[in-house]
Amino acid sequence: MQQITLAEASKNLPDLIEAALSGEEIIIIKDNQPVVKLTPVSPVKRPRQPGSAKGLITISDDFDEPLEDFKEYME
Repeated sequence: MQQITLAEASKNLPDLIEAALSGEEIIIIKDNQPVVKLTPVSPVKRPRQPGSAKGLITISDDFDEPLEDFKEYME
């Protein structure tokens, strides 16, 4: 784990990002207190695509018809 001051971090941000991407834990401190931890963001496994489920989902013709169990309430 690497601790670095805010002033040093602002000068070396690209290097610190590369270190974090390589798996190193980077802690940025301000006034001798840890305030920020640099960690890489996990990639999304599969990006969303509109329409990607087209043809996979069907709705029956009687979807909005009352259920048998509730017919007595409809009378």
